Amino acid sequence: MSLPKLTKLELQIMETLWNRGACSIREVQEAFPEAHRPAYTTVQTTVYRLESKKAVRCVKRISNANIFEAAISRGEAQGRLIDELLGLFGGRTKPVMAHLIESGQLTLDDVKEAEQALKKLARKDKSK
Repeated sequence: MSLPKLTKLELQIMETLWNRGACSIREVQEAFPEAHRPAYTTVQTTVYRLESKKAVRCVKRISNANIFEAAISRGEAQGRLIDELLGLFGGRTKPVMAHLIESGQLTLDDVKEAEQALKKLARKDKSK
């Protein structure tokens, strides 16, 4: 199954579901900061759109309120976003890495962690 492409608002709603677990549409809407809170109907439409994309699922109904939970993980959604970003660069990682380094967002600890992950992946490949 391919992962759905998510908009900024959809990702914000998913973030609420990942952090809080199963929620009603009202609970999702109230999780937004009051100054930037979208209308209830906007959140409702977006949640139902996420459901049609199979990113969320309705887990139960309490009175007239549906309770939704995330059907995809944060890691899966992040992976899709990263793949899309790399697609903008023709799959090349160097421009992205160069920007992260130049902006100071990539730390030495991040590099060490990436190095460990690469070594682990190399060991897996050798054992095959």
